[in-house]
Amino acid sequence: MFVSGVRTDFLSIHPARRNTRKETTWTTMIWLLLLGIFVSSTQSLGCPAGCVCNDDTFVVECEKSKLDVFPIALNPAIQRLVLKNNKIKTVDAALHFYRDLQYLDLSNNHLVSIPQGSFKDQEKLQELHLNKNKLSVVNNRTFTGLKSLTVLNLRENFLDELPKDLFYVLPNLEELNLGQNRISKIDKNAFSGLHSLRVLYLDDNLLSAVPTHSFSVMGNLAELHIGLNEFTDLKSNAFAGLGKLSVLDLNGAGLPNISESAFHGLVGLRTLNLADNRLRVIPTAQLSHLPRLEELTIGQNQFITIEANAFKGLSNLRKLDITGAQELEKIEKGAFSTNLNMETLILASNRKLQMLEEGSLVGLPNLRHLVLRANAIKTVSESLLSWNDLKVMELTDNTIHCDCQLLWLNKLLLKKNLTNIQCASPLQLKDKPLKMLRADDLGCSFSDPKQQAIMVTLGISAAVIIGLLCLFLFRYRQRVREALKDYKWNRAAISRKEHEYQKTFSDDEYIMRNTQSHMKPIPVTEL
Repeated sequence: MFVSGVRTDFLSIHPARRNTRKETTWTTMIWLLLLGIFVSSTQSLGCPAGCVCNDDTFVVECEKSKLDVFPIALNPAIQRLVLKNNKIKTVDAALHFYRDLQYLDLSNNHLVSIPQGSFKDQEKLQELHLNKNKLSVVNNRTFTGLKSLTVLNLRENFLDELPKDLFYVLPNLEELNLGQNRISKIDKNAFSGLHSLRVLYLDDNLLSAVPTHSFSVMGNLAELHIGLNEFTDLKSNAFAGLGKLSVLDLNGAGLPNISESAFHGLVGLRTLNLADNRLRVIPTAQLSHLPRLEELTIGQNQFITIEANAFKGLSNLRKLDITGAQELEKIEKGAFSTNLNMETLILASNRKLQMLEEGSLVGLPNLRHLVLRANAIKTVSESLLSWNDLKVMELTDNTIHCDCQLLWLNKLLLKKNLTNIQCASPLQLKDKPLKMLRADDLGCSFSDPKQQAIMVTLGISAAVIIGLLCLFLFRYRQRVREALKDYKWNRAAISRKEHEYQKTFSDDEYIMRNTQSHMKPIPVTEL
């Protein structure tokens, strides 16, 4: 009974236990499933393959990681995210997870477009680099939400137009790079709202004229890079409204002409690059409107001569670079006579430049760096400038003819330890360092320059004295002739008188007189 009772009790409760077991099993399965999901999700969180993540500094770098989508499983607190050199094609919703970003680099990817509102949650973002992509169109909604952005880099894309109010939503932007695009049209209000902009790159585009009408809203602009375009000239007041501009880069702008008032209003300009244009003369009058200019680069143009006072008015000029002027042949005396504050002068790679006139570099008391590299200079005069004040001097890669005229330079190289100079001629000295040559090697008669100076002085003095004597004799030749006649007549008369005086004595008497005059008296002794 007991057993049967027990069994009966067991059987009576078994269905309930069986249900409990089923519930426990399902619960366990659910928990295992959730655990698996959690584990798998935990494994997916963190650094993607090829990335470097630092949770202490909140920096993630995924350079050349072969990513084709924006990573979604990174630490939401990251502040600096570098995704350059990947294959990302679009900026998707994943960006919204990273609201603390301050720096985002998406350069050198495959971005074709950016959906509107992609950056609406990036209120802390300060730098955005989208350069080296395939962006062809952007508008003012593209950058909505980037109210803290200070640097925007859109270089090397396919932008061809800047529409109205494009950057209006970026009130704190300080640097904007639009270089190496295909921009040919800029709306006059394209830069509206950029009151804080300090640096603007518009170089290497398809602009046919300086977009003067677009500059007026950027009164605080300090640097403008607008070279490598297709300008035909610079018109008057081309940079109106940019009174605080300090750096202007017009390198490779294709300029054959510059209006006399093109730089009017740029009273604070300190650095100007006019290299690689088509200027046939130094624009002296145009440059005179830049009284505070300190650095000027003007090589790779087509001028043949740098005339006297070519840089008149640039009293604060400290550095002048004339490199690669393929037609430049001559620098006239006084070319830099008004540039008394010049410290660095670079005249390099001007393959036809062989003449530096006497005095062309005179009057530069502050000159410390002189570069005359890779020209066609054969000799250098000691009186060209004050050589002892130089700290750096380069004369390499010239056609230097080493002779006694360069003995002073030989001694200067030893004394100052300046850049070495190799001889190009004569043949026996070819490729030999000037510093290592002796006075005899240079064909000098006297090794001491003082002796040479003394001999030259004596030679000149003797020539002057002889010349004056000849001039005196020629001028007073009549008097000299008469004096000589009188002298000869008097001498002839004296000779005749002596002859007559001697004739008054007979020969015997003359002999007797001479004998008596030479005879001594003989003393007589008395006996």
